[in-house]
Amino acid sequence: MENYIENLNWRYATKKFDAEKSLNQEDVEKLQKSIQLSASSYGLQPYEVFVISDRETKEKLKAAAWNQSQLTDASHVFVFAGLKKLNEAYIDAYLENISKIREVQVQDLSGLKDMLTSNILGKTEEQQSVWAQKQAYIALGNLLSAAANLKIDTCPMEGFDAQKFDEILGISGTNLTTAVIATAGYRSEEDQLQHAKKVRKQEEELFHLI
Repeated sequence: MENYIENLNWRYATKKFDAEKSLNQEDVEKLQKSIQLSASSYGLQPYEVFVISDRETKEKLKAAAWNQSQLTDASHVFVFAGLKKLNEAYIDAYLENISKIREVQVQDLSGLKDMLTSNILGKTEEQQSVWAQKQAYIALGNLLSAAANLKIDTCPMEGFDAQKFDEILGISGTNLTTAVIATAGYRSEEDQLQHAKKVRKQEEELFHLI
């Protein structure tokens, strides 16, 4: 746990990456696993993640993110795309997965299905989309923590044109839309922010122990 806290202190939102350094495949797979294992409401994971290392695609994404250099200098770009809406078929597929993995009968999950149908499908389409994007942010947090533990630099980013990202990734007109992104790689020695002291609220300002 001590090393984990140290690694979180080491982490910062890297603004300048070393374009000559790339993540190895093993570490990329670990980062992907950290996203896959992330918590999500009901375990529904209402999002998909695009992991981009292709130079040409990153150049296009950079143009749609106001030419921020992280998009091309970082080794990989993780794009979290939330579902716009969920339907009964999505819930049924989730229940089938539970049935297979936990070796239970689908009919024994009828109570769970009723709850999910009421709580999720009872939301408006806009509410579902907002909820899905919030779930994507939880997965983003898991990615950032896992990367720090691997001493991999990241930069979470909201400064981009979601509509253009959707077009570049070929998801325009689908049930997905870009929610948030993160770049991952290794910091440049020229990034002065790495030497700045971390600024956070003091514990007494942040926590209310009741």
